[in-house]
Amino acid sequence: MRRLILEEPVSRAAIWSPRVAAFAIAVTVIAVILVRFGRIELLPGAVSIATGLVLAGVAVLLALAAFARVWTEGRRGLGSAVYGLVLAAFVLGYPGFYALRGLTLPRLTDVTTDIDQPPTFSRSQAAFEARGGRVPADPPAETRQRQRDAYPFVAPLTLDLPPQEAYEIVRQAALNRGWSIVEASRPGGRLGLGRLDAVDRSFLLRLPDDVTVRLRPRADGTRIDVRSASRYGGHDYGANARRIRNFLDEVSNLAITQK
Repeated sequence: MRRLILEEPVSRAAIWSPRVAAFAIAVTVIAVILVRFGRIELLPGAVSIATGLVLAGVAVLLALAAFARVWTEGRRGLGSAVYGLVLAAFVLGYPGFYALRGLTLPRLTDVTTDIDQPPTFSRSQAAFEARGGRVPADPPAETRQRQRDAYPFVAPLTLDLPPQEAYEIVRQAALNRGWSIVEASRPGGRLGLGRLDAVDRSFLLRLPDDVTVRLRPRADGTRIDVRSASRYGGHDYGANARRIRNFLDEVSNLAITQK
């Protein structure tokens, strides 16, 4: 006599989880590429990326529902649900990392090495156009205090070099960091100040941020102050402080090699 073997049905949630997750990957990757290479405006690009993240979240919920059905009803589809969860994690991992940083870092969009007298951004026509028609406003004192508490390592750099030599190092460091120099003025004038305004771009989406560097002569050399301001969003997730630190490290390394 033949025995009829009945297999438990496959959870439909397990079937759909990897499908939705794969679609989320496609939507997110295409949106990131289009924004990165300037093929679409930022707003529709951000909406498309957000859509991909929402779809990835739906895939996670489907995978969790599948786990519940497998556990309580003995349905098949565990492997498919795990696969959907892994694909969704591919989309959610990067923004999840930044969400965690956002919980641990203060909401800042403008960071400087000189809290008391921050370097000012150039207001020339060329600089104004390069910044998209904006001049970053000076944050209030309480915001600067939050910066001081969060990033004590963001401090001026003094080189034991005359301003003209320090200026050349600053300019080379900006180029080495991949900044687009908008305007640069050699040290001189009544106060002997030098400056450099530039635009830097984020790693993934290539979104622009604005940077200005001020050189001030001192008896023991040249003091270098930097200010970095985000153009978009209400939180820089530590990007501006990291940009300043990396730039000043580059300046220090160049100064050492030239001695």
